[in-house]
Amino acid sequence: MPARDCFLLYGATGYTGQLLARAAKERGLRPILCGRNGPRLSELAARLGLEYRTAGLDEGLEQALRGVSAVLHAAGPFAATSQPMVDACLRAGVHYLDLSGEVMALEGVLQRDAEARQRGVMLMPGVGFDVVASDCLAVHLARRVRGARRLTLGVSGLEVISRGSFRTLAEGAGQDIHIRRGGQLQELAPGSLVREFDYGAGPRPSVAMSWGDVSTAYYSTGIPDIEVYCEAIPALRAMVMANRWFGGLLATPAGRLGLEVQARLLPQGPTEAQRAGRHATLVAEVEDGAGHRVRARLRTPEAYGFTCTTGLAIVERVLAGDLEAGAQTPARVYGPDFVLSFPGVWREEL
Repeated sequence: MPARDCFLLYGATGYTGQLLARAAKERGLRPILCGRNGPRLSELAARLGLEYRTAGLDEGLEQALRGVSAVLHAAGPFAATSQPMVDACLRAGVHYLDLSGEVMALEGVLQRDAEARQRGVMLMPGVGFDVVASDCLAVHLARRVRGARRLTLGVSGLEVISRGSFRTLAEGAGQDIHIRRGGQLQELAPGSLVREFDYGAGPRPSVAMSWGDVSTAYYSTGIPDIEVYCEAIPALRAMVMANRWFGGLLATPAGRLGLEVQARLLPQGPTEAQRAGRHATLVAEVEDGAGHRVRARLRTPEAYGFTCTTGLAIVERVLAGDLEAGAQTPARVYGPDFVLSFPGVWREEL
């Protein structure tokens, strides 16, 4: 039988994976580190005094999952990595958590509810900054509006990203963005939806993006129309314009190779100094069919550190048996005020 206090951290040698491994050790947790690169895993495990197992997503997972009760999956892009890990977890009866913010990857996990319930397993994607913070904010507002029809979210404070996050963005090069209409996912051209949000210093232009809540908020709230925007900082504007004008080229093998070369030139992720003192802000608006609206703003610590905080807090709850079988979202299981339990988080009505 799996040990109640034992979980596997897959993707441990990536930027976020290493942050999680160190944060877990500081919290008194002892994850089993896992991934494909044996030498890097060995070095990290020795440095932290933790166990490690080497396994790829195509082989070795069955052995890697032996004796654990949960997996925290941190190896993206999740469109490519989540399905084999979910398959393995369902076969092994192991609870699955991941850090995905990718719409279609989240959809793929959340649509496996019946299988998860049959196996007595919880599948909860999006346990990091995306989507814990926004999911809690969306559910908070949805409970204030009877018959809510539309949810709009704005996100600010994502100026620095890791190499892995850049690769995930590059996976979407040449593709349309996702929104939800009438409960169904729809695709739109990048840059076709723009609006303003007040993140705390006056209205700021923001552009619609494919963001995890286009998937998860529907399962959490039942709201049929969902759009998510990110503040239009210069780097985001440049990316949108490149996708609009050169998306077809970027989607070719040569374009993909160019993006990969660019990714390799980036540092693995922001330094502690670059992350220090930063924060993220989310604004949400929920509207009913009669045009009645409610709004709220949520502020969190910077996204990478907060991902470690929320992800490991949910791991601890799962290890303690605080979970629900099936494909779940964070706020649906732990409630809209879950996010307020962490230091440096505040919410205000607008």
